[in-house]
Amino acid sequence: MQITDLPFSVTNWADVVGEEHPGITGVATWRVRQFGPVRVRMVDYSPDYLADHWCQKGHFLLVVAGRLETELVDGRHFTLTAGMSYQVADGAEAHRSSTVGGASLFIVD
Repeated sequence: MQITDLPFSVTNWADVVGEEHPGITGVATWRVRQFGPVRVRMVDYSPDYLADHWCQKGHFLLVVAGRLETELVDGRHFTLTAGMSYQVADGAEAHRSSTVGGASLFIVD
C-alpha cells in the first residue's frame, strides 16, 4: 500500500459520530474516517454480537478491548483479545465476527 496526498491530521474518535449496523444478534457501531481510498474505523461490537454476513473485504484489524471471535467460511475459528490483530486480503478467506462480551476494534481497509 502506498499512502499519498495525505497531510498530517489527528482524529479524536470520541468526536466521530457512530453509525449502527445491526447483526443477526447485537449491533456494531462504526465510527468512520475516509482518507482517499483508505477507510479507517473504530468499531464497537455490543455483547452477543454476530455479524449478519460473510465478509469478503480485506482488512487490517486490531482488537483494542474485549474478545473477538472470527470464523472463516471454511470452518477455521480464531479468538483474538486486546493487542491481537489479523490481516486478510480482498476476496481471500470469507470471514465473520462475533463476540460474547463485546469488543472494540481499530480497522483499516
